[in-house]
Amino acid sequence: MKKMTIRSMSRLLIGVVLSAVLVLSGCGGTTSSSSSSADNPVTDSTTVVDTKTASDLSQIPAYSGDPYVALNGNKPNFSDSDLTTKSYEHYSDLDSLGRCGTAMACIGKDTMPKSGEKRGSISEVKPTGWHNARYDFVDGKMVYNRCHLIAHELTDENANEKNLITGTRSMNVDGMLPFENMVADYIKETGNHVIYRVTPIFQGNELVARGVQMEGESVEDKGDGVLFNVYCYNVEPGVTIDYATGYTCADGTGGSSSSSSSSAASTSSSSSQDETVQTYVINKRNKKFHKPDCSGVAHMSEANKQTVNAKRSDLINQGYSPCGICKP
Repeated sequence: MKKMTIRSMSRLLIGVVLSAVLVLSGCGGTTSSSSSSADNPVTDSTTVVDTKTASDLSQIPAYSGDPYVALNGNKPNFSDSDLTTKSYEHYSDLDSLGRCGTAMACIGKDTMPKSGEKRGSISEVKPTGWHNARYDFVDGKMVYNRCHLIAHELTDENANEKNLITGTRSMNVDGMLPFENMVADYIKETGNHVIYRVTPIFQGNELVARGVQMEGESVEDKGDGVLFNVYCYNVEPGVTIDYATGYTCADGTGGSSSSSSSSAASTSSSSSQDETVQTYVINKRNKKFHKPDCSGVAHMSEANKQTVNAKRSDLINQGYSPCGICKP
């Protein structure tokens, strides 16, 4: 065996050190071919549900603080024919109640806004259930955002009524945005395409979606870069939502609403709510009664609105019924 000289040993050691540095810095030959796009928001701690879709809400666990759960092992439900590299966008027609349906697209650099282009105004669109209200404890103060099903940063869509739903600030920012950013970063870094589908999930004839199902899969690398199937909850901590109408009220766990009335205190300490005299606002036209801090009060006409001190049982006996968020 040929003896190794001190010079050759030094060269070998230098080579080993350089190889280790390259591997640790991500420059070595063993690194993944995928881009350095944002990490998938779905982690080992994310709740995973067996169901493939969120269409049956009974299969979705109740909201417990996490903004989303993974469906079907986080694997989307695209068919082979869906996985095209030809960019397109499709938005469902509004249904008979004016609600949005599924939006689907093959997203590429050509569908995204040009560098430096700002989003246009969307304030003229009033999605179903749009009864916004201000709460000081909500990020941004307003409980609702006009939520794009497919984000502006992905398709350059602005005031498209087929692409905007009434969504809570939390769903928009904590639920949907991480996945939108992941897709945008991946496409910018690779130039590849992502098949993307968002489905709002309504219960019955309710005007506000209970949540949205988001699916995404990168095409050229067969899901190595982007792969997810999640359900995002349309909730706002501290706020009770009447999904049938869109009216809201603070539930007492998040703080006070800046728009709430200071006269909402009960005048009796009776343990039975039905027999406690309280302040209510009644709507003489539709025979509904509301708590003073209910967002529905702000949308009543003065001609139909009346503030009363009464027992719930008395109002019910007079033919009134509580609004959807004032039932408790």
